[in-house]
Amino acid sequence: MSTANQDILNSSKQEVLRWIEAHTDQLVAFVQELVAIPSDNPPGDCFEIAAHIEQRLADFQFENVSLLEVEPEAVKANGMIRVANVVSTTSFGNGAGPVIALNSHGDVVAPGLGWSYDPYGGTIVDGKIYGRGAAVSKSDIATYTFAVMALRQVAEQLSGKVSLAFTFDEEAGGIIGPKWLLEKGHIAPDMAIAAGFTHSIVNAHNGCLHLEIKVKGKSAHAAAPETGYDAIEAMTGVLSALYEYRKSLRSIQSSVPGIGTPNMVVGLISGGINTNVVPDECTIRIDRRLIPEEDGEQVEAQLRWLVEQTVNEYIGIEAKFERVLLAKSFGPVPEDTALIQTLGANWKEIMDGELTVHGVPLYADARLFAEAGIPTVMFGAGPRTLLEANGHRADEHVKIDDLVKATKIVALTLYDLLNNK
Repeated sequence: MSTANQDILNSSKQEVLRWIEAHTDQLVAFVQELVAIPSDNPPGDCFEIAAHIEQRLADFQFENVSLLEVEPEAVKANGMIRVANVVSTTSFGNGAGPVIALNSHGDVVAPGLGWSYDPYGGTIVDGKIYGRGAAVSKSDIATYTFAVMALRQVAEQLSGKVSLAFTFDEEAGGIIGPKWLLEKGHIAPDMAIAAGFTHSIVNAHNGCLHLEIKVKGKSAHAAAPETGYDAIEAMTGVLSALYEYRKSLRSIQSSVPGIGTPNMVVGLISGGINTNVVPDECTIRIDRRLIPEEDGEQVEAQLRWLVEQTVNEYIGIEAKFERVLLAKSFGPVPEDTALIQTLGANWKEIMDGELTVHGVPLYADARLFAEAGIPTVMFGAGPRTLLEANGHRADEHVKIDDLVKATKIVALTLYDLLNNK
């Protein structure tokens, strides 16, 4: 690149950064607005926040803003009440360059107990915005929105498209969010940036199997328990076997930095009819986290075999299985890809310290873009870890400094990817 063109590039990037700095108050206020709108999932009534975002994008002078309501039967099948996705595609130049999707989700887990501040208040204390979804991941909706707005200052130098794709079912698996948008053709990106944190680039995440196991026996009067088949007794054996199996997972280590070992949690249990009745049914649901090296189908088959072998030790007992969710793992995306290299170069311009590219042991919507063959990374507003942000815990928060820096990094990355010089 000639010296003159480099000077133009540097000048344009500085103009983008100055715009973000000048609009920091509006950026923060947008996060506070989103935090103030309850979008707990479950129960999964996320239409209000989607409609609010649609209106705000129109207020921010985005064109081609669509509020795309998902079919009620699909919403119900995913255990939710009402869902709409919000999409706005901005064209730069003749639109002939790459198409980049920016995806974040606005549904959140319920606040729970123990908050120091109103979980829907968006309270600012010591440079942090507190509230459910402040870090996971309503802040990224604001980051992506303002990053695209900042590019308007240098639009004549760009060519391509950026699709804001804001979805509301990540906590339920993303099937009627990103997957629905891709399958319906509402977005067709060449690459994607999905919700993440500011201090690193995430190029991989775990998969997850949710499996329901139902043990069935035969009820009987508690005065004559020998005439029944005790489902809870059998489930006790199943649980013992599963917990022994969990211990064995500690010996398995992923080769992807940041991932660690596979894991399993029994998250739900129910059973029995009454205190004086031999229980004829007991049900559990397990969460089995899958490292990228594992195949979810094989893991499920292994778990089914283990449970069936255990149940066979109990007379009159049978086991039934239902797969609730199988989310494939994501990555690892090679670090030499254009998306990671460009994002990393701009990260180094804004952030201090050494950039790390790593995986995370959770699962997220990034996998759905990767499954569609779209180069994807996770990056957005937030701290180094979910624990530091209190993600899914009381006093969730995002630092305003991280929010602003993430917006700058995303904007500069978009500039480089769309620059037609």
